[in-house]
Amino acid sequence: MSETQGQTTKLDVAPILELVEKNGPLGREARRLPAESIQALRDSGFIRALLPRSSGGLESTPQEFFAAQLALAEHDMSTSWAGGIIAVHAYQLALMDQRARDTVYSESPDVCISSSYNPMGAKCETVDGGVMVSGRWGWSSGTDHCSWCLLGGIIPEEGYRTFLIPKSDYVVEDTWYSMGLEGTGSNDIVIEQPVFVPDHMSHKQMDGFNCWNEQDNPMYSIPWAQLFIRVVTTPAIGAVKRALKLFAETRSGASTDPTKDAADPDVLRRVAEADQLAEEAEALMFRNFDRMMEAVNNKQEIPMLERVRYRYQASLVIENMMKAIDLLFDIAGGRSVFSGAEIQNIWKDIHIARAHVANNPVGFSRNLGNMLLGGENKDVFI
Repeated sequence: MSETQGQTTKLDVAPILELVEKNGPLGREARRLPAESIQALRDSGFIRALLPRSSGGLESTPQEFFAAQLALAEHDMSTSWAGGIIAVHAYQLALMDQRARDTVYSESPDVCISSSYNPMGAKCETVDGGVMVSGRWGWSSGTDHCSWCLLGGIIPEEGYRTFLIPKSDYVVEDTWYSMGLEGTGSNDIVIEQPVFVPDHMSHKQMDGFNCWNEQDNPMYSIPWAQLFIRVVTTPAIGAVKRALKLFAETRSGASTDPTKDAADPDVLRRVAEADQLAEEAEALMFRNFDRMMEAVNNKQEIPMLERVRYRYQASLVIENMMKAIDLLFDIAGGRSVFSGAEIQNIWKDIHIARAHVANNPVGFSRNLGNMLLGGENKDVFI
């Protein structure tokens, strides 16, 4: 596919950050990202960052992609969350059959794809050449702006698959009345009558686990799960960085409590700890991708223990970012209690992010502990 005239050839979100921040309150009010923000993500190259060049994408590295998502989150966490989820799907499509990419990106590499991977509401029946799919799925972030959706389902006697379905085959139901991350527009997807999904428009979970792909770039041998889990954790790191800046800007006169001024030792401790938690999370993420890229570039498999360790470490990000924002919010002052206070919005966004199943560390800690004691891996989404 040839690049569209005037299309950017390098991922660069810096020119759109001011717009993203300006549109943040509009997204909260509308309970979805403004169309202007989605277009800005397209214009910056963010939506096609992880798409192969053969389909019109940029083939940005995971480090470049997540640095951009982190920057977006420092200006609006909802844009970073929904935009990141939409954009990371290009990586999953890179692992699928070429016919799927040809179908989706036939007109533009900036096609937006949403998802809902929870299979609990899905019904799947195998037929000749594909699967009949119906059901209800929740938490499909950014779906109002998308023309395709990746939906999870379990096929009896086979296992889990993701099905790539056009918007003409499903209905978006407006259900997103949330306490935080309002701008993500994470609505429900409904398919009442079963629709046919050809086999080549689906992605088997075990293909993702085994890192199967036909791309020339070794980057695509990084497990799909390692990319997806980070798009629902990285926004919180950027949001904490934003909260630290806000706290510094408003520290004078922030509270009527004289023990909470900028010279108070407890204030200084809290700010330092919050900063350190964010710095540790960011550094660990980039270190892990550096290690994975080094392995695949050397045509080596990423050790299973490392995959399990990286998965557990990702699951801890939201827990640690909640600690960080709590440290700041507790001493943010009387103005922070009023609706619309920016630091309160960040507090709510980060705490709501913990509700995502990928951000519950309990099962991932058990799997890692089991492997460290000589057991076998028990997770295939790593």
